[in-house]
Amino acid sequence: MKKQPKKDEAPHCELKSYSKNLDTQSSTMVLGPEQKMPDDDASGDHGDPASLGTLNPAYSNSSLSQSTGHSQEPFTTYFDEKIAIPEEEYSCFSFRKLWAFTGPGFLMSIAYLDPGNIESDLQSGAVAGFKLLWVLLLATMVGLLLQRLAARLGVVTGLHLAEVCHRQYPRVPRIILWLMVELAIIGSDMQEVIGSAIAINLLSVGRVPLWGGVLITIADTFVFLFLDKYGLRKLEAFFGFLITIMALTFGYEYVTVKPSQSQVLKGMFLPSCPGCHTPQIEQAVGIVGAVIMPHNMYLHSALVKSRQVNRANKQEVREANKYFFIESCIALFVSFIINVFVVSVFAEAFFEKTNDQVVAVCRNASSPHTSLFPDDNSTLAVDIYKGGVVLGCYFGPAALYIWAVGILAAGQSSTMTGTYSGQFVMEGFLNLKWSRFARVILTRSIAIIPTLLVAIFQDVEHLTGMNDFLNVLQSLQLPFALIPILTFTSLRPVMSDFANGIGWRIAGGILVLIVCSINMYFVMVYVQELGHVALYVVAAVVSVAYLSFVLYLGWQCLIALGMSFLDCGHTVSISKVLLTEEATGGYTK
Repeated sequence: MKKQPKKDEAPHCELKSYSKNLDTQSSTMVLGPEQKMPDDDASGDHGDPASLGTLNPAYSNSSLSQSTGHSQEPFTTYFDEKIAIPEEEYSCFSFRKLWAFTGPGFLMSIAYLDPGNIESDLQSGAVAGFKLLWVLLLATMVGLLLQRLAARLGVVTGLHLAEVCHRQYPRVPRIILWLMVELAIIGSDMQEVIGSAIAINLLSVGRVPLWGGVLITIADTFVFLFLDKYGLRKLEAFFGFLITIMALTFGYEYVTVKPSQSQVLKGMFLPSCPGCHTPQIEQAVGIVGAVIMPHNMYLHSALVKSRQVNRANKQEVREANKYFFIESCIALFVSFIINVFVVSVFAEAFFEKTNDQVVAVCRNASSPHTSLFPDDNSTLAVDIYKGGVVLGCYFGPAALYIWAVGILAAGQSSTMTGTYSGQFVMEGFLNLKWSRFARVILTRSIAIIPTLLVAIFQDVEHLTGMNDFLNVLQSLQLPFALIPILTFTSLRPVMSDFANGIGWRIAGGILVLIVCSINMYFVMVYVQELGHVALYVVAAVVSVAYLSFVLYLGWQCLIALGMSFLDCGHTVSISKVLLTEEATGGYTK
């Protein structure tokens, strides 16, 4: 039985690795008797991060007042409106509550349906047939587990991932981390703009040039972002409408092509790839890189703040975690089915097809796009643009236009969520309260300029070819989301009783290691294909700096996971600041 410390003699615990102080070189945090844990405040808290300094000792350093603004007003990075959760007694599950929590998970799932994912799906079907569906299933399941961590961080702390990074990492690593995440968001934004521009070009039968589609995408994004003025639920309903369009359009293609159901099930649940070689292995790696998006961790941890959850009540927090996880399961199941539609269509219709076969069919169909394909017996290579064209050649113009509508819905929805991701990341890391309008202006300008130049001076082949580079860019940035989310959700000073247990720490560490290794392989394959000595030298120099920073984040993460022997005397072991009764002034479950 441990003795309860006197209130005026509460011990002080120092934590150096995971706190910051802008005024001194030492980043030491002191936990004094005045700090409280979430359950110590009877008044409760409904997700206001400004009050976290009194609720969670992990954020009670001297710089907190600076980082939370100049006023006592809540520092909100999502909409002012918060959805109330209905009260129901003696119910372990309630559909009313599930409906109230529904929304953030579906917005998060849009990243699994962006044009980059659709292109990865169709290439998977064309290159490997149904053989890689099990990879898509596993990647989606891994994504679900990682999204669970992101949602729990937002619910438990009342802060999203960027805000936690702002408070926990020292200045230099924090700025580098912000730049890397911004790079990932800009790269994703470019993919979404490219997809929308191609869809508009297909729908207009080429009358609207690609650069015109890029400009239209800029304009309509501003229009759609004004929907939040009509209420959060209406905005979430609009995203649901776009997901429904994708399900209907790609589902139409699935029904039209009529793939073999036995082959679909075999590819989904039989983890093997007979006859697969380097192209198929590279495609499998590309699936993982396309599905698990770095900015999505930051997005999801922010979206869950839109629900009223009393973080001073552990039962409410536990309940919110449960319903958000159920919603995420449903949302990612829907996204998985839509992705399966796309893979199956191209696996059934275009696996092992040659260019001369496609040319012959397109000529018979009097397609104006026949010249896209070389008249030889090489294997057909498809992308978002060519995919729509070959569907039109084989299954009629309706298939082409419906495909284009689905791509447009994917591009528009992911463009909007990407803008919100950028806003959360910039506000969280830099403590800047920018309007969404200003944020759109900045991100759109950065993403549009290179895309517009390629669209004006190059053809559609070069525009879609940018997706390969952008997928590599996303893969490179993945550790800068996965490592922080695993680090902070494993820290008891941050997550209290909701910190990852030993099982989750081991599983999470293994998953992060596997995903990062797979994506590094993907990057290496891409660099090797560049075939230029100067590019190899540049890649080597960049790799040294890149790996050094990843190792720094990994070192911090391993200490958070409990490997205190790695602190080398420079940090205080995490085990020394566990929330014991002595450290919390008698805090109990």
